[in-house]
Amino acid sequence: MRHTAVAAAGLVVMWSSGFVGARLGTAHAAADTLLAWRYLVVAVLLGLFLAVRRPRLTAFEVRRQVLLGLLCQALYLAGVVTGVGLGVPAGIAALIAVMQPLVVGALAGPVLGQVVRPRQWAGLATGLAAVAVVVAGDLEGGGHVLGYLLVGGGMLALSAGTLLERRWALPTAPFDQLTIHCLTSCAVFVAAAATTGRLVPPATPAFWWAVAWVVVLSTFGGYGCYLLTLRALGATGASTLLFLTPPTTMVWALLMFGDPIAWTTVAGLAGCAVAVWLVLARPGKVRWIRRSRHDSSTRHGEAGCPSHLSARV
Repeated sequence: MRHTAVAAAGLVVMWSSGFVGARLGTAHAAADTLLAWRYLVVAVLLGLFLAVRRPRLTAFEVRRQVLLGLLCQALYLAGVVTGVGLGVPAGIAALIAVMQPLVVGALAGPVLGQVVRPRQWAGLATGLAAVAVVVAGDLEGGGHVLGYLLVGGGMLALSAGTLLERRWALPTAPFDQLTIHCLTSCAVFVAAAATTGRLVPPATPAFWWAVAWVVVLSTFGGYGCYLLTLRALGATGASTLLFLTPPTTMVWALLMFGDPIAWTTVAGLAGCAVAVWLVLARPGKVRWIRRSRHDSSTRHGEAGCPSHLSARV
């Protein structure tokens, strides 16, 4: 029980660290520079392990995992980190990103042929309305419209990758899947930074501190805590914990950067809490037990691609 609590707390903190790391890194370099060097470090470390393990992967499997990596990590992070670099507060970026499980839950019906209850649609609508209130409040204070569009686009890319991952149900081991996704993202971000002439990192210790932050805390710390939490609480439990990351990120940003927490943000958090209850609450104990059993037998569940923890910034 104690280990589960530690893993759950670690998941919330480590997941939130990604949004803070994006703010730290983009203060000293462009988003593609930060992402290129983050993934160069991660790709080298994971690539060495992959070379030692030598997993048996088919070309068909690798091609599909590359596409999932493009959606779940490369496009997602490009949108979120660039949006934060354009001025979207870290806490609000986390609030937009955490809508992904609600979007996936609502779209699972038409895409995967699953039954979606009216209250789940109501939960998605409530969550989106709550996010709209927060974004509108920040835009009135001079926020950057493009930044919010990029963060929202990144969240939709992750949602699309998650739905494809669940539809395809590939047999790839989680570690091999994470490695392919990171190698794909490394190639994308290095190529993007080289094309724009921003591959050379700035000669400032603060930049490398930000790189170390997102590699150690956000990538390996977040993914490790996710695996532990997934085994202990199931997919629904792990997904529910992710909704604690926006307020955690906001407090972190307040302490580190002095970002204020407006009343619209508090209202948005309350609305998101209602949305989570509408989507995840079960009307009866028997149905809850059945859902728990389903979670324990689901490899990734509502939380999305297994790499999305490392990807979520």
